[in-house]
Amino acid sequence: MRLHVVGNVCVDTSFRLPRLPRPGETLNATSIVEGIGGKGANQAVAAARSGAVVCFWSALGDGDMAGGVTEMLKSDLEVDRLMRLPLPTDRSTILLEEGGENTIVSAVACAQAFDPIRQSALTQTWSKGDILLMQGNLSREATAACLELAGRSGLTTVLNASPLSDMTVEDLADVDLVIVNQGEASALTGMESLTAAADLLFGNGARSAVVTLGSQGSLIWDRADHAPVILTAPTSAVVDTSGAGDCFAGVLVGLLAQGRSLIAAAKVATTAAGVSVGRLGTLASYPSRAEISEIIKKSELENT
Repeated sequence: MRLHVVGNVCVDTSFRLPRLPRPGETLNATSIVEGIGGKGANQAVAAARSGAVVCFWSALGDGDMAGGVTEMLKSDLEVDRLMRLPLPTDRSTILLEEGGENTIVSAVACAQAFDPIRQSALTQTWSKGDILLMQGNLSREATAACLELAGRSGLTTVLNASPLSDMTVEDLADVDLVIVNQGEASALTGMESLTAAADLLFGNGARSAVVTLGSQGSLIWDRADHAPVILTAPTSAVVDTSGAGDCFAGVLVGLLAQGRSLIAAAKVATTAAGVSVGRLGTLASYPSRAEISEIIKKSELENT
């Protein structure tokens, strides 16, 4: 079983600050880190490090920056499915407070222009029984078309509905598993109650839902259940929360692609995300393949 991750990749520039600047204020950063990111790339790398067979489909620009991104991804992913478009490569600027919280601004022209069905061999490569994982950085139309066609082709579809942009709850008709944080669940459904939000997600087609709660852990919901399974997060010092949600989603779906149950996969993903928030950077903070393997072994021992 293969996992097809369709999403964006970008160059991240992170500025570490004692606090976020006020309107009109200039602050000097205490440090700066450059690397690769983007929700699609983050989740694809995390999934690959969990041991999954990952096909990553994305678009880069036509400048020199694209070559550097490709080289950095080679250690974790096959890069022959990355398209080149006549646009600047996508970029993100991350303002990181000393306490670990962050604010992100992204330029996503490549992601918005990428049409995976028409511009790549995605639909010729996937097979019945594979998994498709998407996020919210591609256009609403491209995302909906991929999810709908994947469902008709016998794939399991997963949507991390982030960022929400113009996405609505009606877009979930072709989604088997929805992954959102607490704020996204409320914004997507208009419901403050997570139980009511889950009911609306299920009513619009989703089969399962995972709601992440940051340091409080996550709620794992199946449409057939009346109440969620609550997973607590490990206690850890928070250094940088950038990309922690992507680490969680990537490891979770990567393990689903290897036959793990949703609960078992979520337990490992929760621990992996807990490791990432204790380190600086986005992809640089993610546990390695060896570290995730150890997390899996420990989780299996605890459940025997």
